[in-house]
Amino acid sequence: MNMPIRPPAPESPYATRADESVAIGVLLDISGASSRLLLDMAAVSMLANSVRDGEAPAGQVGSLVKLQIGKTWVIASIRSTRLADDGSNLIADVDLMGEGYEPEPGQGMRGFRRGVTRYPLPGSPVHPVSIDALRRIYAMQDRPHITVGHIHMAPDLRAALYVDPLLGKHFALVGSTGTGKSTSTALILHRICDYSPHGHVVVIDPHGEYAAAFEDKGELLDVGNLQLPYWLLNFHEHCDILLTSEGSARQIEEDILARCILGAKAKNRMAQDIPRLTIDAPVPYLISDLSALIQAEMAKMDRGSDNAPYLRLKARIEEIRADPRYAFMFSGMLVADTMAGFLKRVFRLPARGKPISIIDVSGVPSEITSVVVAVLARLVFDFAIWSRGETPKPVLLVCEEAHRYVPSERGGIASAASGILNRIAKEGRKYGVSLGLITQRPSDLAEGVLSQCGTILTMRLNNERDQAFVRAAMPEDARGFLDAIPALRNRECIIVGEGVATPIRISFDSLEAARCPASASPSFTAMWQQEGGEDAMIERTIRRWRTQGR
Repeated sequence: MNMPIRPPAPESPYATRADESVAIGVLLDISGASSRLLLDMAAVSMLANSVRDGEAPAGQVGSLVKLQIGKTWVIASIRSTRLADDGSNLIADVDLMGEGYEPEPGQGMRGFRRGVTRYPLPGSPVHPVSIDALRRIYAMQDRPHITVGHIHMAPDLRAALYVDPLLGKHFALVGSTGTGKSTSTALILHRICDYSPHGHVVVIDPHGEYAAAFEDKGELLDVGNLQLPYWLLNFHEHCDILLTSEGSARQIEEDILARCILGAKAKNRMAQDIPRLTIDAPVPYLISDLSALIQAEMAKMDRGSDNAPYLRLKARIEEIRADPRYAFMFSGMLVADTMAGFLKRVFRLPARGKPISIIDVSGVPSEITSVVVAVLARLVFDFAIWSRGETPKPVLLVCEEAHRYVPSERGGIASAASGILNRIAKEGRKYGVSLGLITQRPSDLAEGVLSQCGTILTMRLNNERDQAFVRAAMPEDARGFLDAIPALRNRECIIVGEGVATPIRISFDSLEAARCPASASPSFTAMWQQEGGEDAMIERTIRRWRTQGR
């Protein structure tokens, strides 16, 4: 195959910059979302060698080209290239991204929109995209946005995320460990908080990484000051904590617990003003009243063999009350009606310039961590539902290590948080609840949850199954970008979806050390050069270990 292509002359302006009037190839064939081009290898090589810093080398993988139809330019991204049979041309597979338009021929591209309405015909000339056109394509539109980095292969072009589409339709940030995922998450949250100092952001932090990064921007909560009242749990969450049996024995205990919890809540004066008190109503009750009602029901039993469910319930309640690890939830100080104060603290209402709350659950007993996350997520959603009709107070809920709470079906038994996070993913947008999922194992996430995320930010993924899972969730026009996932450098990211004007590959900005999460890996070589103080360190560690406290 040898089609005539006019290469740029040596004196062509493209020797120093991308000249859009010069054709570098022709269109071979075209389909709905992708096409194949024939590029002149000499022209492409000349342009690549002469390109200046800040300009994208035309004809290379990841760069953009365009094809003209009247006043419209179809913009395409090069996904792959290979040598043609004649040895002097290149065959390039491209993905169609959108359309640029110019008011009058020769005036240059004046704007860009996603999607293609008119398709060029085979044989149409292919042109490079100049740096000026790139600015138009990646221009920050007149919409609320934050800048988080620069466009790959164009360091002077800033990369923007549009805040309302990003949050309004949920987002996910995925990447293998060590790629800069936590720092990039902190960067995005810092930018959002700077843009919206009166916002409402809740971050579930399973490793205690983010507290130091947001000391000046919000409330830092952990087992020492969280004070989550046990009576805020709904019935299913009560069961997850208080019941240990399985099968028919568990069903019997559920029936007993339901009657006794409802009875304990009915003793509160507040319940007198509720026409139809339900077991899920967040009404304070005394844990001692619950134990007394279980004891009273047990006393009515005729045979001692029927007492086993009651005895298990009483034993479990006493065990939890005596366990210091559960004090953040089952402390006797949490019986008063503290619901309003708790919601104000966690949801930052009012924010007073500190719009983010970091909830460190690393100190929560591992067997109930998922329940605590479920309670917090449900409170966010229930608050949004029951506050309808009031001035909207949208809340962003960010879940780090999201695969722990919303596992895929093949990953085993669903966690306590899975149901409510699935519901937020599907319905949260209608109520002003936004979900941000951060994970290093997207293939372990429930598929339906990731598919509900309108914006997906993908850092390097080393696992092939994770790569395939993310590809399946991406739109058609992003395939060329996704092929680069294994080759991304640290702190590089491919962003696709509602939060960007068009799929882009970016390099994240650097973040000041004081604003970074405590997620850096220790230096083995440096630490192993030091010695001394081991005895005191071990004593302190054992004391914290035994007291289960920080």
